[in-house]
Amino acid sequence: MKMLAPTALAAPSRNGAKSHHAPAPSAPARATSRPASLLLATTPIDAREFLPGELHAEVRGLAPAYAEFDPAEGPVAFAVRLHELNPEVLVTGWKTPPLPALLPSNLRYVCHLTGTVRDLVTRRHLEDGLLVTNWGGSIARIVAEGALFHILASLRRATHWTLAMHRDGAWKTREAETASLFGRRVGIHGFGRVARELIALLAPFRCEISVHAPDVDAAAERRHGIHRAPTLDSLFADNDVVVELAPLNPETEGIVTERQLRLLRPGSVFINIGRGKVVDEAGLVAVASEGKVFFGLDVFAVEPLAADHPLRGLPNVTLTPHLGGPTTDRRRDAGAHALRNLRAYAAGEPLDSIVTPELYDLSS
Repeated sequence: MKMLAPTALAAPSRNGAKSHHAPAPSAPARATSRPASLLLATTPIDAREFLPGELHAEVRGLAPAYAEFDPAEGPVAFAVRLHELNPEVLVTGWKTPPLPALLPSNLRYVCHLTGTVRDLVTRRHLEDGLLVTNWGGSIARIVAEGALFHILASLRRATHWTLAMHRDGAWKTREAETASLFGRRVGIHGFGRVARELIALLAPFRCEISVHAPDVDAAAERRHGIHRAPTLDSLFADNDVVVELAPLNPETEGIVTERQLRLLRPGSVFINIGRGKVVDEAGLVAVASEGKVFFGLDVFAVEPLAADHPLRGLPNVTLTPHLGGPTTDRRRDAGAHALRNLRAYAAGEPLDSIVTPELYDLSS
């Protein structure tokens, strides 16, 4: 941990409360135009990729007292330093240790650079007034781009030909089959930000798109030019390509079974770039092993994927190791989103992508 300002981070508590955490308003009002203190608790590589150059410099200048902590020092050291420094604002990333149950008295706002906060804060923290934001929809278009990559790779049989050419010295024959995305029927399970960005990316391909999700109504159908799939079975049975983007929660865990996967016709494509546990992996392996359906998978029930997992080496399965999030060069988009929230907090303005207790319950 290094201090980058001569002043101590700790400042007198506003209310001296000794409860789990003092409630904080969503748009805090302060006498000054910026927070008194800020702690950046990310790995050096996260800081470099999410907050390159001028973004990092602006974060450093947001508070008169500023410090950095490297999560490699461990969770115990983090808890100790967090209480010693007692920052008003905490900026976190992928490797930041979980916050202690008893928070420092000055901590009001956690600006999380990445996605899920389930391993960082508890629901009780939120209920007690801790303000938390994450990357929200800032990386949705990049995840959608990853889905499009898997769709095209599967239709063009990229893994089959990569293995055949590298391993077997093969070349195409007259009987080799590939497929185009133009004019295809595409089904999407889920209707969050990534699904909506994918719908936009699919526009040039003039696909017929259907979506199965509880929040698809007639207005959404008109607005996005889609059709509502009435059941999960119809989504799989009626489309050439199915993309899994449903959130993981108790209702969706394992909801896609072998039965749905067997509704896909030979030559169809199934993509999962959402959450691995939404799909029954044993059923997925059974269908994939038959070689009739093509799969593009970025997420898995257990990660990292075991070296001897039966999905590895299948020519009809394209695998990526959970790379569907922001690419290295676009992580700065999430950093810019975080910086906008930090500026808003400093100005006492509303924040974007607030994680409420209700959203916390729905997150993976």
